[in-house]
Amino acid sequence: MHTFELIALSGVLIIGLACQWVAWRVKLPAILFLLLCGILAGPVLGFLRPDALFGDLLFPFISLAVAVILFEGSLTLKLQDLAGLQDVVRNMITLGAGVTLLVTALGTRYLLGFSWEVSFLFGSLMTVTGPTVIVPMLRTVRPNAKLSHILRWEGILIDPIGATLAVLVFQFIVAGGVQDGIFGMLAVFGKILLIGGLLGSAGGYLFGRVLRKHWIPYFLQNFSALALVCAIFALSDSLEPESGLLSVTVMGVWLANTKGVEVVDILDFKEHLSVVLISMLFILLAARMELHEFTALGWPSLALFGVLQFLARPLAAQASALGSKLTAGERHFLAWIAPRGIIAAAISAVFAMKLEALGYAEAGKLVPLTFTMIVGTVLLQSATARPIAQWLKVAEPDPRGVLIVGANILARAMAACLKENGFRVQLTDQNWNNVVTARLEGLPTYWGNPASEHAERHLSLIGIGRLLALSPNAELNALAARQYRMEFGENNVFTIRTRRPDTPEESVKSSFRLSGRSLFDAQATYGNLSKLLTDGSEIKTTPLTEKFTFKEYLDQCGEQRIPLFAVAPDGRMEIFTDESEFTPKKDWRIIGIGACDSTPRADNAEGSGPDSKQLPG
Repeated sequence: MHTFELIALSGVLIIGLACQWVAWRVKLPAILFLLLCGILAGPVLGFLRPDALFGDLLFPFISLAVAVILFEGSLTLKLQDLAGLQDVVRNMITLGAGVTLLVTALGTRYLLGFSWEVSFLFGSLMTVTGPTVIVPMLRTVRPNAKLSHILRWEGILIDPIGATLAVLVFQFIVAGGVQDGIFGMLAVFGKILLIGGLLGSAGGYLFGRVLRKHWIPYFLQNFSALALVCAIFALSDSLEPESGLLSVTVMGVWLANTKGVEVVDILDFKEHLSVVLISMLFILLAARMELHEFTALGWPSLALFGVLQFLARPLAAQASALGSKLTAGERHFLAWIAPRGIIAAAISAVFAMKLEALGYAEAGKLVPLTFTMIVGTVLLQSATARPIAQWLKVAEPDPRGVLIVGANILARAMAACLKENGFRVQLTDQNWNNVVTARLEGLPTYWGNPASEHAERHLSLIGIGRLLALSPNAELNALAARQYRMEFGENNVFTIRTRRPDTPEESVKSSFRLSGRSLFDAQATYGNLSKLLTDGSEIKTTPLTEKFTFKEYLDQCGEQRIPLFAVAPDGRMEIFTDESEFTPKKDWRIIGIGACDSTPRADNAEGSGPDSKQLPG
């Protein structure tokens, strides 16, 4: 029985889950909590010893996990998102990386007294930001679309580039001589580009063709993608060390931009898998540290962090943005955001061991110094990025808006009321007459299928965080719900019932998988609500007071009134469903519809709860 090993492995998963949950609650990147818990479980308490737990399998596991994470990130890279921004991204991963390497190497040399060789190796490691920290930070900070695309592309593409830079510098070190070192660097660089580019392109093309031809069943697609990524990475690295990261990145970008290849489900699977892998990796790598290694670095490491954050990144970002159409605020924000992540941590551990074997005494400080930069950049930037983005006016508004599928009479009435309550609305419809009517009523409307590729490119979702599928077409509602569940989250996707099933068995048979949560109560079908509107009812807003409670609101008309939405005093909107667990209180506003609303009540005294004019949110 391997009781201790079982407890340690399950403990890593439980700790990772707890860190991810806490990070979600406090809206900070999980990497910070993962590192702190890893240090606590490893060097502080001595509970977790990754080298003893995994043995020789530790670094192969880390390498494969990094490859999967990088592939998942590259699947999100659409070339269409780069329109007008390609020069900035290109500069960030070339000129910007060079500036970061040089400035960091000089700071390492003169502040910590490292040799030039190790200083430049550390500088190459610090060029890497990475999707493991950038993507969670973007979700929290929500900068505008231009900045999001630039930072996402930079974070994913810089991973293989930074790893390649580190390999080239290491090759120069072991070559032992300037002339031999330069020739060795060029040879290694050429092989990495050739092998990584060819294998990545071949893997992307072949797997894309397999998906288009439906040569593997649906239930094996995710497994096939995972197996192929690991195989491509292993083959590439066996032909030329450290070329595997480039291979999986090229493969992911190829698949993401291949027409006719649907990667949404693969991306969904990889995203969930990446959360598990990232959690394990940061805990395991942090657990390998020793506390005395951090304290031995002293104040020079903090000074070097200052150089990295306040000198290297601003110079790199400003130089990369020269000649672009980015505003001053957007350039300043780029100059602030560059958290370091898992690639820097993993590669530093590998090269530290190799350099120690070559006799470089300071090589043992590489890993704790790298973790100091990771913790410092993540902690500082996580705490300040959102306020800075708001101050620079480059942040998207809070995603309280609503995307509505349909521009029919029901959708228009709901959209108008939500808009007057302060919520952004965006309607979509394929019926041109509905679209024209909505636009005449002052409602923003997209003409087309909300689940189409055209909508993916042209439908603006800035400030939108929920989907209300209000079309009479149940299939379209289900398709839209499935399309946007990753964008908004499953809890924020709602669909209207198109009819009431006669029996529970019929309900099960007619339901769509992943079709979203059902809107309102069981009586509220599309037909019922539309008939109320055509018969003269209106969707109105009613404020609650101490005298006019939610119970009195319901009792006022009995079953003739259906509550649809509730708006809290802080502007938060809740949607009434069969699963609703909230109770509106004083100062809330109820948006509802009912046959009795078309006839004003006689007792319109204050506190009696008459339907009011819609109030601004």
